[in-house]
Amino acid sequence: MADGQVIEGVYLSTAFDLHALYGHALAPHAEAIRLRHPHEIDDPEEIRFALCWRPADDAFLPYPNLRLANSIAAGVDSIINCPSLPENALVARVRDEDQGDVMAGFAAWHVIWHHRNMRHHIVHEAKHEWARLIPSIMKPPRETPVGILGFGLMGRAIARAVTAMGFPVVAAARNAPRETMPGVRFESGEGAAHRVAEQAAILINVLPLTGETRGLLNLDFFNRMPQGASLIQLGRGEHLIEADLLRALDSKRIASASLDVFDVEPLPKEHPFWADERILVTPHQAGDCSPHTMAEQLARAAQAVVAGEIPETVVDRSNGY
Repeated sequence: MADGQVIEGVYLSTAFDLHALYGHALAPHAEAIRLRHPHEIDDPEEIRFALCWRPADDAFLPYPNLRLANSIAAGVDSIINCPSLPENALVARVRDEDQGDVMAGFAAWHVIWHHRNMRHHIVHEAKHEWARLIPSIMKPPRETPVGILGFGLMGRAIARAVTAMGFPVVAAARNAPRETMPGVRFESGEGAAHRVAEQAAILINVLPLTGETRGLLNLDFFNRMPQGASLIQLGRGEHLIEADLLRALDSKRIASASLDVFDVEPLPKEHPFWADERILVTPHQAGDCSPHTMAEQLARAAQAVVAGEIPETVVDRSNGY
């Protein structure tokens, strides 16, 4: 490829029109990279990279020279698990430092939602009813342990936000960090997630999706949690066995849940989660990345791959992050 030549890319997504979402952010990089929809590609052999989110199973087949599949966000599982992904293609994700703070604010809001039973006020406001909660049934933050599953960029940011509000945190990490964090205890090694579950009045999941974590949030897991605990599910939809959550809610082992990610997205209109007052549904928006950060990192990654280099944003395909 000649110096200064625009690097050709393709949008691959079954979920979104990626040009409509990110075209404005990609425009400043038009001298370096060009992205088009599959039907707009004249010569598939020219395509060197793809911007992806939930690509179709056969999405990569037309592009024999593709060397980079870049996610629009931090998650890459739908790309890594795509059957047509070339074995020699690098997979990259967005690494946005601001995303941790965005996710932390979202998680902290949901901690308060469950701790203070804010749905009670929403329901009674709609009825124009002055219905105060009984203060004696609410434990103070210092007596309400918050569990965090996953302690990467997101988990650390969430821990800072939650401890700042007075909640003690117990976090599951592959390896306990060398540096301590005030108000945070760690569980590491085999069974760490289950040990956190046993202690958490409110549990926040931000784990990556791996073979070990798929289906982790199941009935056995919920039965380990304290009676009346709450779940904040921000990781991957495939972490949760949905029928088991409904069973745990019906048994009152779990009192309430916030769900931002689902096995099938968008969540089907007929899904029981929509009508369940114990569940708050949000449309996979807990930690949106900056479009401009994504575009900058994509351009650098594409240029690195064409130059025979490894982009800084590449993930380990074997472990998914």
